[in-house]
Amino acid sequence: MRFGLFVPQGWRLDLTGIDPADHWNTMLGVARAAEEGPFESIWVYDHFHTTPIPTEEVTYEAWTLMAAFAAATSRVRLGQMCTCMSYRNPAYLAKVAATTDIISGGRVEMGIGAGWYEHEWRAYGYGFPSAGERLGMLDEGVQIMRQLWTTGKATLDGKHYQVDGAISRPLPLQDGGIPLWIAGGGEKKTLRIAAQYASYTNFASDPEGFRHKSEVLAEHCKNLGTDFGAITRSANYNIVIGETEKDVQDKLAWHRSHMEPYLPAEELERTHQNIANGPLVGTPEQITERLTELRGLGMTYAILNFAEAAYDRSGIDLFAKTVAPALSY
Repeated sequence: MRFGLFVPQGWRLDLTGIDPADHWNTMLGVARAAEEGPFESIWVYDHFHTTPIPTEEVTYEAWTLMAAFAAATSRVRLGQMCTCMSYRNPAYLAKVAATTDIISGGRVEMGIGAGWYEHEWRAYGYGFPSAGERLGMLDEGVQIMRQLWTTGKATLDGKHYQVDGAISRPLPLQDGGIPLWIAGGGEKKTLRIAAQYASYTNFASDPEGFRHKSEVLAEHCKNLGTDFGAITRSANYNIVIGETEKDVQDKLAWHRSHMEPYLPAEELERTHQNIANGPLVGTPEQITERLTELRGLGMTYAILNFAEAAYDRSGIDLFAKTVAPALSY
């Protein structure tokens, strides 16, 4: 199994209490810890406002961080989970990603989706198009990016985007262009787009949900004549790991107290329960067992969020020493 690691960037209230002057060194420290292994990649979110509710706390912009990490790391691959197609013109986005790929020596992944966080859409003046329109933008945008990354030029007279001989040079360093991760589990459109274009998918993290979405993806691949087996299926996980059950409960208590100053009581409880009831909460043995089950369903790339990563890397170290070796190919 392959592993990615989310770097704290503020979106999940995961840099609170740290002086802004120290934020970059904090993020870079986690990225460089990932470089030591066993993580294949590091990830950030493409959002502008914090979650689960907008606050005045920081959220760093994803592609600025991509370029910075490209220059400051040497091994890990660099991804976003996931870039919102409609936040940037796709030809411009393709140029940004290609530039970052050059800086990184060919390590960029393109996580891409239709977008969902209505509050930040409207706050930034993007409106909030219907789901169908957003998915149409995703489809056309992916076509433009693929043209630019493979031929250096793109032309498309689409419903949502029009480009006429857009040039993007240099090409990405990676043969065939930057790998596309189509994120989301919409069964009629998103998974069909994934079946047509994606090298990777990212959808439901629970076993039953993952099994069902995989079946839908396989059916789309069959209908389109694409190779289901060539698509790597991934999922994102909040992880709380401790050597003992008490250690796990102590970390969960820390998470609640950490979030409490920023969330109303009802939202705090909902957020805490989402963490506490996740599949990757437990001792190394328990987490290994659950990931083994998921691997049996075809989930071969887990991207992990350690809520405490900016403050305490002991959970990352414990996972690296105990769980990852048990699941390595």
